[in-house]
Amino acid sequence: MAKIIPLLSIYSILLTFTGCGSQNHEKEGSAEPKTPVTITSISIEPILETIELNATSGFLKKNIVKSPTTGLVENIEINPGDYVEKGQLLFSIKTKEASALEKSQISDSSLYFRGLIKIKAPKTGIITSVTHQKGDYIQEGDELSVIAEQSSLVFLLEVPFELDQFIIKNANCKILLPGNKLLQGKVLSKLPAMDVLAQTERFIIKPSATEHLPENLIAKISIVKTSKTKACVLPKPAILANEALTEFWVMKLINDTVAVKILVKKGIEQTDKVEILQPAFECSDRILLTGNYGLADTARVTIQKP
Repeated sequence: MAKIIPLLSIYSILLTFTGCGSQNHEKEGSAEPKTPVTITSISIEPILETIELNATSGFLKKNIVKSPTTGLVENIEINPGDYVEKGQLLFSIKTKEASALEKSQISDSSLYFRGLIKIKAPKTGIITSVTHQKGDYIQEGDELSVIAEQSSLVFLLEVPFELDQFIIKNANCKILLPGNKLLQGKVLSKLPAMDVLAQTERFIIKPSATEHLPENLIAKISIVKTSKTKACVLPKPAILANEALTEFWVMKLINDTVAVKILVKKGIEQTDKVEILQPAFECSDRILLTGNYGLADTARVTIQKP
């Protein structure tokens, strides 16, 4: 009997240690996991909101070259797309009188004359069309070709009527061409008619350089809608929203391991950054940049280097 009592004592001690170990393991296993995150902060910088609208290139000034007489097209010195200087020879026209004398085969050389009329370019520009070919019979006043003045190239901007207030005369804008080529432009004027079908107004945008751009080229015009020189700005990934996009928030660190949900009111929004109107954050406040998606109102986090 005396031997049984010490054995029971040893067994109870072992159970006690085993129970403590199990409790410690349970406590360690129940520790809340921490989400790895990176952080950012408010920056004070200029921000602007732009609108992008389609525009089509066109020439404001086109010179129609007409025949000054009736006769035959003897020679053509140009092709569509050619760049010509003012005074350059375009056509040679043989008058109908010269053609008649040539056909009659008059032997008297004193009555023979060539009767060629040389037509030259009235302006410097690009030949956009040639409407007759060599040997064609033409009447006085017939159109022979059209010369577009390259310096008169503009973009016709299509603007919905509700956005009319944002297009200001002489305002600067950006012209984005296909291939991501960027030109500077200026709003010259507004045409006094609406497009019947699209119900849009047309504004004339003058590019800073034409660089032999073709007609009917579609580009995007970027117009500044509103701007601020000093705004509280956060990177766009730092802003979270509900599915209906009616509520927006950020996750702000209150210490090195805990982040809380802070509702915010957005202002001007760009591709990569957003203005924060409310609340007023300090530049020292730490806002979660990555790892913030899906976190609870109060979440345990661990800060990682970006």
